[in-house]
Amino acid sequence: MTYTAIKLRRNLQECAKRLAKPIRNAASIGEWLRILDRRDMAMRIEEQPMERVELKRVASMLKESRMPNRVSTESNSGLAEAPQLERTAGQGGQSFEGCPLCGQTGAHEWLSAPDRMHGRQQNYTLIRCSACSVVWLSNPPRADQMHHHYTDAYHKLISAAGETSPWRWQSRKEELTRYKQSGAILDIGCSSGSFLESLRGESWELYGIEMSAGCAKRAAAASGANVFVGDILEAPFPRESFDVITCSDVLEHLYEPRQVMARVREWLKPGGIFYIFVPNIDSAEARVFGSYWCGLELPRHLFHYSPASLRYLAKSMGLEEVSLVTRRNPAVGNSLRYFFDDLFRALGISRTPRAHLGEPSLPWRVTRKLVRMTILRFLLALAPLAGGGEAIHAFFRKGDTGSGAGLR
Repeated sequence: MTYTAIKLRRNLQECAKRLAKPIRNAASIGEWLRILDRRDMAMRIEEQPMERVELKRVASMLKESRMPNRVSTESNSGLAEAPQLERTAGQGGQSFEGCPLCGQTGAHEWLSAPDRMHGRQQNYTLIRCSACSVVWLSNPPRADQMHHHYTDAYHKLISAAGETSPWRWQSRKEELTRYKQSGAILDIGCSSGSFLESLRGESWELYGIEMSAGCAKRAAAASGANVFVGDILEAPFPRESFDVITCSDVLEHLYEPRQVMARVREWLKPGGIFYIFVPNIDSAEARVFGSYWCGLELPRHLFHYSPASLRYLAKSMGLEEVSLVTRRNPAVGNSLRYFFDDLFRALGISRTPRAHLGEPSLPWRVTRKLVRMTILRFLLALAPLAGGGEAIHAFFRKGDTGSGAGLR
């Protein structure tokens, strides 16, 4: 037997010893994933050059703690200076003062996870507000360092998802026309302009905001829209310019959601519509997969919203709810991949991170399609038992009088 084979067998035996007993006692796949979460966290701690006393203290905390059963991209438009959050010691661990949305104290640590898309090992900590339920990233990377996390591989993956899914934009267009059929429309974080392109040639005057100059150029060419390149808060649009503002997979990337929401309200005409689409932190997949849920997208997603926290944010800024629903937007395959990446890593086997995967082979695409048509459909039928849909679709309206500006 070769040295590599002997090493692999020993790693497998050690992994089996660690996991066998708790997995036998696991009541569900969610509990199984949380067990692996704890093992993964413990292994990451063991890899750090800590003093013995500190290692013993952290290991004891991990042993006593329980992973929570709930957790919570197309553009990084609107990156501004990160808010500074003050911390104070609290009963049972750290308590974090000053929720960025509601200002209430008493927030608590939610979970920790790495950037699984790029296969990186640095852990990031999420904090959850007990009052409004929003979750945010503690100590996020500075805005001038975010380019390390928005890699070319990431942009390629995200842009491809938008450009190869015309049905996605068609369905959103149909939803929008229930409330507005024409006028001036602004797409915040328009990326390469797929949504704006779907509106071209109709009775819409098209505008966009995009941080990436390359994406903005493609958006303008594809849609004919007037696209501002830069930060959302620096866009020079006059007050009450738009009948509709849309924001798909963007709000979760922003450092200052309240300021951006205030700017949205300022730009809307009286009676104007704001359509927003964000991942749902209280979704079935988020609850089942925990830190393996692909919707976390750490550290690119700075805030994670539930229906309750999104309602609070909009209402606090003077916008009226028209419609808010959660819908299935399954990405079970990506979440499972992150889970198996860690499992193989525990066995000493390194896999190519999702961000750097090439085009899947034809046999794999056929197999994936069959799984989606059979096993995945069955799991989706059971998903409502665990939580809401993975995506929040919401429409808000600015009052006809324009009064009620956002105050907490």
